[in-house]
Amino acid sequence: MIDGMAVGEVRPGYELWRPNRQKSGSVTTKLAIVFLLLATAVLAAVITIAGWSLLKGGGSMGAVCAIYAILYAFFAFLVFRWSRGILPVVAALSMILAIFCAVGAGSWFSREKEGFAEAGLSSSLIGTLVVILGLLQLVVIAVALYGFSQEWHVEEERLIGSGEDYGAGAAPADGSPQPA
Repeated sequence: MIDGMAVGEVRPGYELWRPNRQKSGSVTTKLAIVFLLLATAVLAAVITIAGWSLLKGGGSMGAVCAIYAILYAFFAFLVFRWSRGILPVVAALSMILAIFCAVGAGSWFSREKEGFAEAGLSSSLIGTLVVILGLLQLVVIAVALYGFSQEWHVEEERLIGSGEDYGAGAAPADGSPQPA
């Protein structure tokens, strides 16, 4: 660190450059994670709304499901803004949600008998959505951890106007070749 400079401050004539955010693989992974998180939020919201009256524990379990849906929508927003730090949190919460789905899916299918109250959608359809949500969480975990390994946070200083958008940069001003 240069004496007298604050963390995150750039020297005059230089700009911050994040090379790993410009790679096509990183952009694709980011968009895949955002899509998966939004799909999780929508599925969790549909399951919550459709099964609100039947969720064990009444409104309190429904509130937990609604909070999950809201959190995943918020996580999608953060990942869209290149927040790499939220990805391990996403993976951890997805693991917990996958366990909830694995434990709770069977109970929705058990409700297809005579004498049980019906939800907004058929219980077997909600059970199928819960299974899909659980499987989706396994994909979310894998993609989030892959995205975390892409080093989105790496920053480099470079002269303003020098260099390309991706790579080691342009040749030095004196025209000498760059070392390999």
